[in-house]
Amino acid sequence: MFIGVTMEAMRAKSLRRKGSLMRSKSEGTLIDLDDDGSLNNNLSDEAGFGQLLNSKQKSVRRSGKWKSTSDILDAFEKEPPKENGLNSSGQFLNPDFEWLKNDKEAYKMAWLSHRQLTRSCLDLGLMSQSPGWAQTQATETQISCKIGHSGGSVRLPDSDISAHIPEGHVLPGEVQEIALKAILDPPHGLNSDILTTVSPLLEVSLSNLNTKQCILLEMKIAGEVKKDPLSQVMTTFVCLAAHKREGPFQKLMNCYVYKDMLQMKLEDLKPHLYIIAAAQAKILQPPATSVWDYMDRLITVAVYGPKHIHPSFKAVCVIFCHNEIPLKLLFSDNKRGNKNLPPIVLQLWGKHQFNPNGLKDLQVAITPVDGKFEIKAADQIKEVMKNHLKTGRVLRLPFELSKASSGEMVAFKLEVNVKDLDGLPLANFQMLSPEAAPRRSEKLGQKRMDKRREVTRSVPIPEETVPHFPKFQDRSVNVQWYGVALKAVFRQPRVEYLLEYFKGDTLAILSRETVRSLGQSRVKEWYIGFLRGRVGLVHCKNLKLITRDQVIDFSGVKVTTQVLLDNITLPFKKLTYMYSGIQTLITEHISSWRGFAEALGYSSMSLEEILWRHAETEAEKVACVLEKLKEDCHMENSRKKFQHELIIGLLKMDCEGLVARLTQNTVILSAAVELGYRWRELAERLGKLSSTQLAGYEAPHRSKNGEVTSQSMWKPAYDFLYTWSLRYGEGYRDVIQDLHLALDKMKTPVTRQWRQITGALITVNCIEILHDCKEAFPELQHHVRVGKQETHAVKWLLWRQ
Repeated sequence: MFIGVTMEAMRAKSLRRKGSLMRSKSEGTLIDLDDDGSLNNNLSDEAGFGQLLNSKQKSVRRSGKWKSTSDILDAFEKEPPKENGLNSSGQFLNPDFEWLKNDKEAYKMAWLSHRQLTRSCLDLGLMSQSPGWAQTQATETQISCKIGHSGGSVRLPDSDISAHIPEGHVLPGEVQEIALKAILDPPHGLNSDILTTVSPLLEVSLSNLNTKQCILLEMKIAGEVKKDPLSQVMTTFVCLAAHKREGPFQKLMNCYVYKDMLQMKLEDLKPHLYIIAAAQAKILQPPATSVWDYMDRLITVAVYGPKHIHPSFKAVCVIFCHNEIPLKLLFSDNKRGNKNLPPIVLQLWGKHQFNPNGLKDLQVAITPVDGKFEIKAADQIKEVMKNHLKTGRVLRLPFELSKASSGEMVAFKLEVNVKDLDGLPLANFQMLSPEAAPRRSEKLGQKRMDKRREVTRSVPIPEETVPHFPKFQDRSVNVQWYGVALKAVFRQPRVEYLLEYFKGDTLAILSRETVRSLGQSRVKEWYIGFLRGRVGLVHCKNLKLITRDQVIDFSGVKVTTQVLLDNITLPFKKLTYMYSGIQTLITEHISSWRGFAEALGYSSMSLEEILWRHAETEAEKVACVLEKLKEDCHMENSRKKFQHELIIGLLKMDCEGLVARLTQNTVILSAAVELGYRWRELAERLGKLSSTQLAGYEAPHRSKNGEVTSQSMWKPAYDFLYTWSLRYGEGYRDVIQDLHLALDKMKTPVTRQWRQITGALITVNCIEILHDCKEAFPELQHHVRVGKQETHAVKWLLWRQ
């Protein structure tokens, strides 16, 4: 019996924006994109605004706490914006707040409302025309993992495709890194009258070909052979395999079908294999005209739309000829305004599977049920020709919806009817659309703002009853392994995150698992050790491992949870971060503002003291606590670093999974900023990209002269690194480790001066050590909606033959 393990695909947000990046001289950098695409650098932690305002036009003096975005951007404006009578986005891009300047509270609320939009990384000009198309995020169904000698199973997220690695597949001590990727469209020319594919094209990538056992694949197929004797004789299911995506394909002999599940053995292993299931007819006997006539063939109709509805937006009706229905779908609208727009991600609204009773032309009618929205007449009925169905490719039928009347936007029902050309009903189903985007602030207006301010002052927000939260305590870390230095190591100049020691020193080894990093001349294996108050890397060959019983002197190797916490959070003082991304993750996953405030050191403050605006939901209160921390860290005389203080607070709340996600996002962004134009060298090393592929990443960020400026070069670098990281699923350790190695192997490694990624590598390997110290959380209660991430992102369920 085979047991698969389902993993959730990691979500992250990709940046595809035009603009420029300016690095501050501070150690840590906060990046925010303003509304016209240029970058508003808030100069986190240490930098003052004065360095940015050395221009002829001085900005209006305001407190550093409420410095307006326009004050900073005006200093860089050299040319007035071009006026366009047909463009209505000016009110979004250049809001006029001058009429509120005499009322500080109203001005603050108006500016913050606009600021929330500018921090969202959205193109406001495009959003004002059609807000539903401003949601951009890359997505793909794939997973990668490492399995050792004991074997295991891995399942493609949100699918019925799994791979089973038997025990003894690789030699003891070796690992098999296996990657699965579902490609929705079959190869060109594979489908015909006598053959139809019934599964997605599965790409299997293997790292180790020195194997002793085969790999077993299991997938669900979209159809069964009819029960009549003729169909049973004429039709059979086959598994086709190839070493290249476009073939040639050959039949696999060891292939078994039980109802709608197909199993196959992969014996002739290659670095890349492409597998697809198909139904094949021996011959076509009239009146049959296609292999579809011998099958109960299933196709799926799904509707994808934006995450939140808007007054006018597009959705897509999609027809699949297999069971791989992703929760998110990339879609490109190339005809929109003659602009080269990147693809967007649409969410699955609803789906329905049915049997068309043979290969035939179809009519798909889409109708809003309750009249709240309407569809353009040209989009109400879509025709699908049988020749298109026969190819097996995913068919996308876009349609445009718009609000039918004035009033509040609410969710609506959408009905889909599928008929053949004779009017025979084949499928009918309804779905409910998402809600409109939540309103983060009230509409601007003097009377409304005055009323809101009076209510806020007169009626205090009640303090809700909060259960007891875990208190982080300073306790000893139970170290099982130690090492004796075989030689003395001192470096000139001193290198961050690498330990120095005398010969004969005893070091605490925090983990027997090693990390790989560049030494003096080559990549070496390192332990994560502790000595005299510092956590860092120590070369494995310089130590002799001993057990706790063999240690003579513990004076320099006593590790406490507080010392460990202080050490593993050091990199976040200097890593680049994006506030909008952090805010999104925090508000999504922190369920109690009180626990969050206590962890950040605001235990003595009431809710009314923390909030600077009216907040109704728990997420809005959490956002206010986060904003309070940022303001305190950015005060002129503050020595605190925003991201550093945040990570410390989250670790004190035992939010291991959330810290891991924030660390990976921060490392990818920091590496992109640090690389600049050198990202091409890294892309060629990591992804073996061609010059055409490199140009494709840079295309959305080119200026009018066709070039990507040096200040904007971090954007294609980030796009590439984010896309590359998706192949690892939730393996955040492997992402940072492999990125570190790739940076080490560059011609002039940036890691020789930029050591923060080494610190991040230590962090992700130590956060679980801190989490496992139960003494640090004696009364642990979870108040965070974040699943714990396991040692290698998943616990494999082993199976035996």
